[in-house]
Amino acid sequence: MSTGTTGWADPSGKPPGDKTAAARKREQHGWYFYDFACSVYSTSVLTVFLGPYLTSIAKAAADPDGFVHPLGIPVRAGSLFAYSVSASIVVAVILMPIVGAAADRTGRKKPLLAAAAYTGAAATAGMFFLDGHRYLLGAFLLIVANASISVSMVLYNAYLPQIAEPEERDAVSSRGWAFGYTSGALVLVLNLILYTGHESFGLAESDAVRICLASAGVWWGAFTLVPLRRLRDRRVAPGGEGAVGSGWKQLMATLKDMRRHPLTLSFLLA
Repeated sequence: MSTGTTGWADPSGKPPGDKTAAARKREQHGWYFYDFACSVYSTSVLTVFLGPYLTSIAKAAADPDGFVHPLGIPVRAGSLFAYSVSASIVVAVILMPIVGAAADRTGRKKPLLAAAAYTGAAATAGMFFLDGHRYLLGAFLLIVANASISVSMVLYNAYLPQIAEPEERDAVSSRGWAFGYTSGALVLVLNLILYTGHESFGLAESDAVRICLASAGVWWGAFTLVPLRRLRDRRVAPGGEGAVGSGWKQLMATLKDMRRHPLTLSFLLA
């Protein structure tokens, strides 16, 4: 994996003045590909396949009253997916300020992005092994994958001010979204072809679903190589408190400031 060159970051977040347009475009093209890599998780896994499949596994493992018992807690089998998504959001909310502060203070966004991306991709690929009564494994992998993609997107978005001039950012951001929608739609269509025609491929329905889930993880991991090769780390001046304290202090300050914007706060809470 190429680490690229490093340079001192402009405190304003503006790309360095001596950075050529060609080098900036190279980073932008690499940046687009992270959305291309991870959007398949949101479409194929989270939106289409995992919810019904995990629910069917949980129902197969449920007691006569329709409950499963993760960590001894009674949960209706039909609600396991929703509770797992909620748990992943809690994990992400805890991690995102810490990881964001660590990235800002060290300038080492790329290793953190790699760690989050490949943790999520590995968890998604591991969904191939969801069968029988393995609802606990499914819930765990969902929590890991969903929290990982949330953390990775914080790091991904933090690159935008560094790779694009202010007047470019709307266009660059829109292209990133377009790359993501393209890959999400493409992989979802291929997965639906496999799923609807699973008998023609000699597969059981559950096997087809597990392949669809795992393929999203493989895609995510494979195309993450592109941004990791093209994006550059930028060193920052040392100093300040640790990432954990800094991240939470910034979050608390933001929440206090939100009192001046009650409509925005209500929207975020909703």
